[in-house]
Formats: sequence, structure tokens, C-alpha cells
Amino acid sequence: MKIIVPMAGRGSRLRPHTLTIPKPLIPVAGKPIVHRLVTDIANVLNEDIDEIAFILGDPAFFGEDVVESLKKLATDLGAKPSIYRQLDPKGTGHAIMCAEPSLSGPAVIAYADTLIRADFDLDKNADSVIWTKRVENPSAYGVVNLNDKNEIIELVEKPETFVSDQAVIGIYYFKDVAVLKKELQYVLDNNIINGGEYQINDGIKRMMANGKIFKTGAVSEWMDCGNKNVTVETNQRMLGFLEKDGEQLISRTVKLENANIIEPCYIGENVVLKDTTVGPFVSIGDNTEIKNSTIKNSLIQTNTRITNANLDNAMIGNHAIYNGNFETISIGDYSVLE
Repeated sequence: MKIIVPMAGRGSRLRPHTLTIPKPLIPVAGKPIVHRLVTDIANVLNEDIDEIAFILGDPAFFGEDVVESLKKLATDLGAKPSIYRQLDPKGTGHAIMCAEPSLSGPAVIAYADTLIRADFDLDKNADSVIWTKRVENPSAYGVVNLNDKNEIIELVEKPETFVSDQAVIGIYYFKDVAVLKKELQYVLDNNIINGGEYQINDGIKRMMANGKIFKTGAVSEWMDCGNKNVTVETNQRMLGFLEKDGEQLISRTVKLENANIIEPCYIGENVVLKDTTVGPFVSIGDNTEIKNSTIKNSLIQTNTRITNANLDNAMIGNHAIYNGNFETISIGDYSVLE
């Protein structure tokens, strides 16, 4: 089994945090989004992963530090790492074709801007499985249309009339991803464009037209990381799940001086908390120092200094300095407010 991860986008909706760090590497509950996603998919598949292919953007932004972290992620999961580049952002289908040498055999394709919780057996008899989540407002999503055999017969983007309540979350299994490659090559060769780009859906629709069987794989939780507010919410939900899983979330190197931690929280290495209450639902990266503050439901990255703060629904980047009593904030790396 292979896992293929297109992650070349710049994450403009999560700025300023993605001005210096690719969105899939933004930590949520102490671990980068793409690391959590790939690990969770590997756990759901419950079989050996032979290769993990990452499709990155411009090397000036997705540099060698990013490449090395992704290679380590793959090797830690016992898989061969492969790195590809999408230098011209031409859509989801085009991104997949940038990994053309890896497009053979069984594979999962997962776009790295979402997190999941799932526990199901993958239907290996289907030609493809599209993972979905039931939603209350399907008109805001791309959804699947099912026949009486619960096979997917159509993908419908933001339907004005009800089609189904199962939204496509951007994770796909292909029994032989070479079949998708063939159809996407046709899309590229014939310049089939939707929304100004080459889309994975056009390859999938051609597979359906040729009689391939598509089934759904439902996830119990689908957590977005598209913008600051939903990323803070995802951090909150993920901390709750990890606490239930019994995961160790607070480093033994945390230094407390007249400080209180209300769990669940993730607190990294060598964090100093003085005259401060943290939590619930706060993640704090390594080497951060917080004094005379109250912080809840927030994401704070590494090497940051915070004083005199009363924060809720906040997101603060790496190497930042913050001194003040604003409440709901979003400041990126190396910002100074004092």
C-alpha cells in the first residue's frame, strides 16, 4: 500500500501563520497536521505501507528542512519516502500527476489540510473508496450520490437540491491507482478544466463512466485546518481525543511557578509557566515562556514569550513576543506586540 499526499498549496486562508511555515506542518496538539493525518491513515489501513509520496511546492518555501521532516515521517512508519514537486499550481488532478512514477498499485490519496478519526475495514473489493462524513448542511460541500447498492454513481459539488448528506473529505483509496493515472492523463491531454484547474474529480468521473465500482468509507470525525478559527477548534477536539486515548500530553520538563494547568493541554519541552493558568484545550510548543497570563482554547507555537495576556481562541506563531490584554488574536512567526 502507498500513501500519496498532495501538499503544495500555500494555505492562504491560514495566514499569517503560513507565511513562514507550510500549512501541513503547522502543529495541532503538538504534532504537524500532515504527521497526524498520515499516521492516522496508516493506523486505519492496518497494513504495511510500502511508500509515502509527498507532493510539495516551490523549494524556496518547502525547503530541505520540510523534506527531511517528511522523509523521517515515512521511514518511522516503515515506508520508503518519495518527494515530488508541483511548481505550477494547476489543481488537484495535476498535483497527483506530479507523482506519476509512484502511481501504481493500491494507494490512498490524502490532501493534507484535514484530520480524521476513523475505525472501519476498507472494502478491498471496490475499485475505489471515497471517504465521507455525514454533514448537516450538504449544500456547502461536495457530496456523493449513491445507488440502491450503496455504490457511488456521482460526485456533486455544493448541490442546490438534496443529493445526500455524505460530504467528500479529500481522502481516497484506489485498488490500482494506475487506473486513475490513465484517466487523469486523458484530462491533461484534452485540457479538461474546471474552476480554472485540472481536478481529481474529472479523473474519478471517467473511472465511473468506465464501470469502476466506488464505495464510501465513513469517518467518525472530520476536522478542518483551513483557517485560524477552525484550526483552534480542531486543536480543542484533538486534545480531547488524545486525552481519552491516554496519550502523554504534558512534558516532564515543564517548569511551573505558581501556575495551574487545566487539562486537556499539550505542553512541549522546556516550557515555563509563571503566575499563569493554562487550559483547558491549549497547545504550547517547546521553549515557550508564559507569565502573568490566563490562556484557554488556544494554539501557541515554539520559542514564544507571552506576558500579561488573557487569551481565548488565540493562535500565536513561533518566536513571537506578546505583551498586552487583547483577547482573540492571531499573530504569526516573529511578530512583536509589546
